[in-house]
Amino acid sequence: MADGATSYTVDEALLAMGFGKFQCLFLLYAGMGWISEAMEMMILSYVGPAVQHTWGLTSKQESLITTVVFVGMMVGAYSWGLLSDKYGRRKGFLVPAIVTSGFGLLSSFAPNYVTLILSRCLVGLGLGGVPVILAWFLEFMPAPNRGTWMIIFQGFWTIGAIMEAALAWIIMPRLGWRWLLALSASPSLLLLIFYIMTPESPRYLCLKGRKNNALRILEKIGKLNGKRLPPGNLVTDHEVELQEKIVPPKDGNEDDSGVGSSNPPRWKDSDMGAFRSQLMLLSPKLIRSTLLLWVVFFGNAFSYYGLVLLTTELNSGNNKCNPNELRSQKSGSVNYKNVFITTFAELPGLIISAFTVDKFGRKLSMAVMFFICCIFMLPLVVHQSEAVTIVLLFGARICITGTFAVVYIYAPEIYPTSVRTTGVGVASSMGRVGGMICPFVAVGLVQGCHQTAAVVLFVGVVFVSGICTCYFPFETKGRELTDSVASTKNEKPKATRQEEP
Repeated sequence: MADGATSYTVDEALLAMGFGKFQCLFLLYAGMGWISEAMEMMILSYVGPAVQHTWGLTSKQESLITTVVFVGMMVGAYSWGLLSDKYGRRKGFLVPAIVTSGFGLLSSFAPNYVTLILSRCLVGLGLGGVPVILAWFLEFMPAPNRGTWMIIFQGFWTIGAIMEAALAWIIMPRLGWRWLLALSASPSLLLLIFYIMTPESPRYLCLKGRKNNALRILEKIGKLNGKRLPPGNLVTDHEVELQEKIVPPKDGNEDDSGVGSSNPPRWKDSDMGAFRSQLMLLSPKLIRSTLLLWVVFFGNAFSYYGLVLLTTELNSGNNKCNPNELRSQKSGSVNYKNVFITTFAELPGLIISAFTVDKFGRKLSMAVMFFICCIFMLPLVVHQSEAVTIVLLFGARICITGTFAVVYIYAPEIYPTSVRTTGVGVASSMGRVGGMICPFVAVGLVQGCHQTAAVVLFVGVVFVSGICTCYFPFETKGRELTDSVASTKNEKPKATRQEEP
């Protein structure tokens, strides 16, 4: 500061306190949100075939059960992201958790197809707020090894997917799809129970000029972690950059920047409206990252959920395109054992990501896994035996799980705090468009005996996504998070800072 007093930023405070008890507790809470979304999404591959058989639906009607969830998620991701950047991370996640748990439970009582469609669409609206919790958790992470910890966080998605596969295997043959829908809503209820214990992001509070509130939260983190805050005063990134640019006047009076005053200055984009926040994503500094990120999110969602649906469609009783092959399954049934096995592909996908994301960087990790996914999917352009199909889908899902995990780290890292959840939310909305379309490819084309066309489309989308990752403007490995679009903190990449012993 101007008077020469020592000071520290939120990044430096988190670095000094390290990853401790607080982050572990928050990891469990945020992870429950990820489990909730995984269970509500994985359920689609089980409920669709069951409802189709029970109510005599067409393949398009079955596909619509999945599509409406993505429609709701597209609207929700966009809306909750804006709300979170405007009013805070906690408030931006409370309403989505209520909507998801409430309508998830109500959908299990749906008396007809229309009611089921409407309730699942509203579940999707709530699920659209889950990316907010991802950015929320990220803002409590110290910069070194942030990627590895975020991959560990992504592991909760895999836990949710495996839990849903196990539940389906146990519940569906005995109690039916209604019980599965009801039980899958339980993680969202846990989020509401423990919500009161969660803190606001100190980075967000500093952006809004509420430095004292941010300091109190950092002190609580230090107390839980058994570490002390660095000596000196907490300063915002804006204050630091102003101090670097402005020389104090000779008469000793404070300039009008507000540096050193009791009311710390704020960035000009700290109180943007919804429309301006969206325009900021397309500003000269962000437009290239934003557009490429939209394509990658679209490709990830399209291919990931497509692989989930292909796992059931290529080995279900509804696939009548190979009449010469003996089938022991009755119409409308799903081979839950095969689905359960392929779900475990997410574990090696996350392990590979954890080892590569901080060593080789986000961009290279995503690009390589996208291209390897193409190699696994190509043989499926023609019908394969059940065993070969499972092996190929297992390998493809390893890769696409890895890319999904990494892009959810990269996305909040490239955006500043002022538009972080808006940026991730809009990108997630683009991904939901991919999710809306994929059922008509993975279900409609496959059941229409057009497996080759379906797989070619998936391979093409995955390949284009891999190309786009190569053109991202910069690598975020080891970079500190920025607070404003106007920030110059990361214009010249610094060497990765190591945590002091």
